[in-house]
Amino acid sequence: MRKISIGLMMVFVVLVTACNNSSKKEEATQTPENKFDNQGKVVALNKTTFIDLVMDFEKNPNNWAFKGQKPCVIDFYADWCRPCKMVAPIMEELALDYQGKINIYKVNVDNEKELAGLFNVQSIPAILFCPLSGSPQMQAGAMSKEEYKKIFEEFLLKATSDTTKSVN
Repeated sequence: MRKISIGLMMVFVVLVTACNNSSKKEEATQTPENKFDNQGKVVALNKTTFIDLVMDFEKNPNNWAFKGQKPCVIDFYADWCRPCKMVAPIMEELALDYQGKINIYKVNVDNEKELAGLFNVQSIPAILFCPLSGSPQMQAGAMSKEEYKKIFEEFLLKATSDTTKSVN
């Protein structure tokens, strides 16, 4: 009986070790954008993830060099801000609506003062729209879901399809 329980314990240890190693291999093969791809959710950014996913402002302080594979939207907000609280559920809905097309991120200006300063955020909510090519555009203040969708379609996605057409 004791040999059976030792054998079962060894099998369990081998299985647990194998599972841990396979998940580490999956993590190692993911690109930063895939790891933080919104998957239909708004993803919070800090300085490190912003540099990995959006732009390395430390290496390129005077040049906008977008690093993303998809256009993105960055919501600069604060937890205490009432208009920000109105925008948050809209951004969650848009993250679902535009899943696979646009990544939606958020940056807490109280926690990430350097990022807020980088974009001269003086009032919130402030929304940064980052197309694949060209310069990003900032919009201060809350808007309706329909207004955001119009910007997504006309600025972010139209620019993406125009770029795709010119490459082909």
